[in-house]
Amino acid sequence: MGLDGEYQPLLPNDNGKQLSHLSPLYTAELSELDQDKLDLGKVLAIARRRLIIIAGVAIAVASGVAAKVMKQVPRYEGKFQLLVGSVSGADKVDELTQALSKNTSMQVESPDYETQIQVLWSPQVMSPIVKQIQKRYPEINYDTLRDQLGISRLAETKILEVRYQDSDPEKIQFILEQVAQGYIKYSETEQRTSLSQGLKFVNGQTEELKKRVNELQQSIQNLRQKYKIVDPETQGQLLTNRVGDITKQRQETESQLGEAQKLYVELETQLSELGVTPEQAIVSSALSEAPRYQQLLNQLAEVKSKIAKESARLQDDNPIMQRLRDEERRLEPLVEQEALTVVGNGASGVPDNPESLASPSSIRQDLTKKLVDTKNQVQVLQVRRQEIADAERRLSQQLTDLPVVARFYTDLQRQLSVATESLSRFLAVQEKLQIEESQKTPAWQKLSEPQKPQAPISPNVPRGIILAGIAGLLAGAGAGFLAEKLDKVFHSPDELKDSTGLPILGTIPFTKDLKKRASEPSVNVMPDAERQTMKVGRSSYGYNTSPFLESFRTLHTNLQFISPDQPIRSLVISSSTPADGKSTITTFLAQAAAAMGLRVLLVDADLRRPRIHETTDLPNVWGLSNVISSDIHVDDVIQRCSFGSTALTPTDDNLFVLTAGQIPPDPTRLLASKKMRHLVERFQEQFDLVLFDTPPLLGLADARILAAHTDGIALVVGLGKTDRAVLTEVLYGLRTSRARVLGLIANGVKNYTTSSYDQYLRYYTQDPQRQKLSRR
Repeated sequence: MGLDGEYQPLLPNDNGKQLSHLSPLYTAELSELDQDKLDLGKVLAIARRRLIIIAGVAIAVASGVAAKVMKQVPRYEGKFQLLVGSVSGADKVDELTQALSKNTSMQVESPDYETQIQVLWSPQVMSPIVKQIQKRYPEINYDTLRDQLGISRLAETKILEVRYQDSDPEKIQFILEQVAQGYIKYSETEQRTSLSQGLKFVNGQTEELKKRVNELQQSIQNLRQKYKIVDPETQGQLLTNRVGDITKQRQETESQLGEAQKLYVELETQLSELGVTPEQAIVSSALSEAPRYQQLLNQLAEVKSKIAKESARLQDDNPIMQRLRDEERRLEPLVEQEALTVVGNGASGVPDNPESLASPSSIRQDLTKKLVDTKNQVQVLQVRRQEIADAERRLSQQLTDLPVVARFYTDLQRQLSVATESLSRFLAVQEKLQIEESQKTPAWQKLSEPQKPQAPISPNVPRGIILAGIAGLLAGAGAGFLAEKLDKVFHSPDELKDSTGLPILGTIPFTKDLKKRASEPSVNVMPDAERQTMKVGRSSYGYNTSPFLESFRTLHTNLQFISPDQPIRSLVISSSTPADGKSTITTFLAQAAAAMGLRVLLVDADLRRPRIHETTDLPNVWGLSNVISSDIHVDDVIQRCSFGSTALTPTDDNLFVLTAGQIPPDPTRLLASKKMRHLVERFQEQFDLVLFDTPPLLGLADARILAAHTDGIALVVGLGKTDRAVLTEVLYGLRTSRARVLGLIANGVKNYTTSSYDQYLRYYTQDPQRQKLSRR
């Protein structure tokens, strides 16, 4: 488990070691790196960091506001009240108006006091008053009087309150007296003319409304006459019903027509079976009912019968036969002519020998009659269907036009209703004005006289000072949070953890002496407070401790607890940007691990700007670059480091250092070589812990290349130095590599020592005999 409870399983890599990519929590929260979570703790932390800005802005703003309040000239306010309506006499008129309004269905509206106030402010009313005021105060004009004069209505009463503000109380009293007199004179003049002017206006509007009502009524009448409707809604219902009836009739007619046409076809078939076409059957029926045709046909039949009888005994040249033949030839044209007369010259179906149809059979005659009746029925039904279709189209067109007519009718009705209502209202107002004109309305009255103000209304010094303090606090808080928003660096480990989602492996206290070489004795490297703590510990109980030293012991312990089953054997320590303290932290971490009994190898893999030989005070003649680029054996250049009895541990025989050596022209190529990979494997076999100090990650691939062959990488973040955007870019870059990001090391934590640590320090630096006495 890591410090934050999120440990990701290790994944195998090329060299048999195990790695893992960034955790899901880390990758999910990278997009929220710059999103601050506002809580009370953060607010207090921001307030502590920006205390100077907040206090400075707050004091400046509060002082400015307070100075402005104190420099304000005192202002006074005077007022008086006017009764602009009668309290008793006008009630009777109001009651009468109410009665008249009820009869005319008019809603009575209250007087428009807002308009009255605007009239009192107008130049026409104020000009005479200004002239009177200028006799004593010439500097007063309409604009200045308008700006300082206030008029308002008291709640729902008939009282107007007039107020005036100025720095001179006597001036206020004088101006209010002149304004009161001017308003009373205005009311007397206005009431003499307002009723007559109002009545004249109402009379004119009443005549126009009457004319408008008459025009609308005439338009409605014309509309009803044109479309023959009384009410469009009722007419629409009637038309809908008629359309339904017409549709039903059309359906019935089409059904009957279909049946008649079917019967007609059946009768045609039956007549065809008898060898007669429908036209011939109709002709036969017509000829059988013509008496002259029948008479001539009978005569012709009789002559033919005689010819047949005489031809058996006489020759054709016999006079009798010739006479009969002549009679036959005479009758045949007559029969044909009579047939054409009966059936018409243009009739079809007339046979060449109409005498063959002269005497039809009863069956054929019955079928012919039914055929004729059916055909007549079909023709009647077809005519009826056409008439119904025409009627249906006309009704559909009327229904289509009806919405337009209804809308026009509704608009006319609405306009008529509005005009009628307006006319009723104006008639009621006309009666009211006529009644009021016959009565005498009293002028406005002063309910209170203008008085000379005694106490100023502004400035309110206590309230101004309170507002100044509030404004200062708000401005200071705003300035502090603005400065915090513009600040792009981290300030606390909690902020760093919340922003990145990565565990904090260790927190290194802020120490000014970290700029000194780490190879110097601890008494010289540690700040004065740390040296005093260690001195006390050695002289009293012998336990060397300090917040600075304990932070590296804690860092080493946290690294071991990341994976208890498989401890960290090799680790790359880097940072996003230079000057974050990675080299110094790597050196002290190596000392802490060696102090706990581990064989530690400190490798300076920063082949661009090596620092480990400075922090350990070792020569840098031969080093890592020489081992990779030449045949020098690595054991020949590894150096043992010892810091003396005042360091993290009395003996540092477990600490070994491999300096960087000569700076090569292409450090990246050396670190990416197979020989470097083999060296890492060898280091892990020979030592319990191998620490690699590498160049910064921003813009350089050295640390990522080397981290891919180790157990992980730890990033040093300088609080108050490392830019958020740079760290974000670096973390995104690590997502594409095979490096396992173990966590972050917060360097330069200020106010690290707490009260609980002080108690811990006092307890462990006391003499055992003194502890025993204190427990007693």
